[in-house]
Amino acid sequence: MSLEKTTSHVKERFSEAVLDVTEFAGEQIVHIKSGSVFDVLKIFRDEGFNFLANLTAVDNLTLGGFERYSVVYHLLSHGSVERVTVKAYVAEDDPIIPSVENLWKTADWQEREVYDLFGITFEGHPNLVRIMNPEDYKGHPLRKDYPRKGKTERTDFPVVERGISKENKT
Repeated sequence: MSLEKTTSHVKERFSEAVLDVTEFAGEQIVHIKSGSVFDVLKIFRDEGFNFLANLTAVDNLTLGGFERYSVVYHLLSHGSVERVTVKAYVAEDDPIIPSVENLWKTADWQEREVYDLFGITFEGHPNLVRIMNPEDYKGHPLRKDYPRKGKTERTDFPVVERGISKENKT
């Protein structure tokens, strides 16, 4: 099915969840409420957008918009060679969104990365753990209100020696 038909189908079926449909650089962007993300993305997947090219997040703190955070899904249809971006908006006070790991297995690590760096929880994820920072690390470095130079936490990170063992140092 074409992108135009799929988008119309989504707008019709989820009229209360679709906030806007825009276009940038020749690609369509569907803006939705986060609670409907699984069902909306399932329609896109079932109608030919079979590849999750990327999953990331944006902190809209200084940009304004529908909510503080948006989780961004870049989808590709191998059949029609069309692309679409879906932005699901997540509230600052309760940053939780349904996991889409059941739709695309590649979302597993991508959701973990967003969880670790932005603090957005993916409800229903099978193993949502930090993958870049220590488990006991406080904070989320890609939030815009996080200090540019960090909170001096780098001095607390464990040092991992690589390449040369301590016995062979000269």
